[in-house]
Amino acid sequence: MAGPLPVGDPAPADGRLPADLPIDASRPFSAYLHVPFCRVRCGYCDFNTYTSGELRGARQDEYADTLGGEIALARHVLGEAGALRPMDTVFFGGGTPTLLPPGDLARMLDAAVSAFGIADDAEVTVEANPDTVTPDVARTLADAGVTRLSVGMQSAVPHVLAALDRTHHPDNVRTAVDAAKDAGLAVSVDLIYGAPGESLADWEASLDAAIALDSDHVSAYALIIEDGTKLARQIRRGEVPAPDDDLQADMYELADARLAGAGFDWYEVSNWARSVEQRSRHNLAYWRGSDWWGFGPGAHSHVAGLRWWNVKHPAAYAQRLAASESPAAGTERPDRESRLLERVLLETRLSDGMAIADLPEANRTRVAGLIADGLVDPAVALQGRIRLTLKGRLLADAVVRELTD
Repeated sequence: MAGPLPVGDPAPADGRLPADLPIDASRPFSAYLHVPFCRVRCGYCDFNTYTSGELRGARQDEYADTLGGEIALARHVLGEAGALRPMDTVFFGGGTPTLLPPGDLARMLDAAVSAFGIADDAEVTVEANPDTVTPDVARTLADAGVTRLSVGMQSAVPHVLAALDRTHHPDNVRTAVDAAKDAGLAVSVDLIYGAPGESLADWEASLDAAIALDSDHVSAYALIIEDGTKLARQIRRGEVPAPDDDLQADMYELADARLAGAGFDWYEVSNWARSVEQRSRHNLAYWRGSDWWGFGPGAHSHVAGLRWWNVKHPAAYAQRLAASESPAAGTERPDRESRLLERVLLETRLSDGMAIADLPEANRTRVAGLIADGLVDPAVALQGRIRLTLKGRLLADAVVRELTD
């Protein structure tokens, strides 16, 4: 089960945005559609997901229509606030979106497009478990307007997949990628490194397998142990070892070298793409602080600096919407200090970097020390931006602390 929701102010029952919110309808707008269903719960996962035995009153076959209720609410709220605009990106995340019939995903997308409109060149991504993607599924998604599939590969090594409680067969990654390509979809593959028992050689094998898929994009995330997960309990009991920071650093350096050698450029600390066009525009919207509405149980939204989040359980989510109430559980407007911290945290992770001039004047002098420590690229800094070196990417949290303390 996912961790607790943030502590914030009560959200209005009608979902209305504050009258004094500084709406800028020219800002990019994105939609995140959360599908909270999984066949099994992976031991490391802290996302808001539910297996069939945990739904307690919620039904998967009704979910598309339920989420459509929040889309209708959002159209009304944004329209009333003068914030209604077409979507630049759409992302179906989870959970496992492709556990739903592709027709359900198509209906959800059609409802969002009907409510908000969509840019001609919009990016529409669906996350997928490799075992759930067939040629028919890929074609149905493409016909519905999906442009990109993000395949949860995680590893090519069976004992690493077992350590992560991933149930898909490694061979099905190739099947899913080929089906997506044949349907005309762009393809990203997602990897995780640092699992219990994973060696550097294991990670190298997974990288080689991912590169051999000839995908457009690769995400590689270090395993993080979240409180309350099965894996956290196993580590606490001494049943499996905790991730080794030094080994994870070696794995990151290997990933960066191998992916660069295969024609991928890093554009965010954990993401590489073959071209600027193949970067994840939806994730860039998050990192750049654009506006987005998150639909579904536990989903988070951000419009003009206001944040809110929905109730977590699918049954509670459905009950709120059935009563013509907003599913939002809480809301907040971060103060200036919090906004600065978040901006530095997100923008410095990008290869485009952050403008030094956007730092408080007292903090700008610290950039010189970061250059001296080999954490910030000196040539880019001379052009007025903070861009992390490879060493800086490994120590990104330290850079953020130095720039914001």
